[in-house]
Amino acid sequence: MKKLILGSGSPRRKELLELAGYTFEVKTSDIDESMHRKSDPQSIVEQLARMKSEAFTISDNEVLLTADTIVSAGGNILGKPESKEEASEMLHMLSGEVHDVHSGVSIRTNEQTYVFSQQTTVEFWKLTEDDIEQYIHTKDPYDKAGAYGIQSKGAILVKAIQGDYYNVVGLPLSRVVRELRTFEILPS
Repeated sequence: MKKLILGSGSPRRKELLELAGYTFEVKTSDIDESMHRKSDPQSIVEQLARMKSEAFTISDNEVLLTADTIVSAGGNILGKPESKEEASEMLHMLSGEVHDVHSGVSIRTNEQTYVFSQQTTVEFWKLTEDDIEQYIHTKDPYDKAGAYGIQSKGAILVKAIQGDYYNVVGLPLSRVVRELRTFEILPS
């Protein structure tokens, strides 16, 4: 029997796998993500998902799932903001505009690695200064790519999405479920 390992400290990814009915163990590691934001978004998230995966040692009966999510807008790659000013800048950039959310996923055993990415397009309402200030003071923006969480208070910023909602949350869940099947990992 193979055992699923989630290589991520993200509470959202953990919640999504639980929602799908998986039993799994969580392991975390640290990698430097800052220097890898120079190429196209799809390549970046796939590279980061692979790098996160390679940071772990797994046993022969384990299947490791790692992921990374970024936002791309106007040719810019937006990760997690490190300050109030950076969060404000990101939200101003997204205000009234369309942007893309990219998640890269790596599924790995000791014999094989499969990496893929998914893209979802998101449109924001035109935000006022008050909208941005109020949202920044919720503390919600600081651990999320693009400075917002669609699954929490950031939902009121979003006008429309095209694609997988859960991809915006941080894990393209329906695709992950299908890919995990090929690794003989099924929900409980």
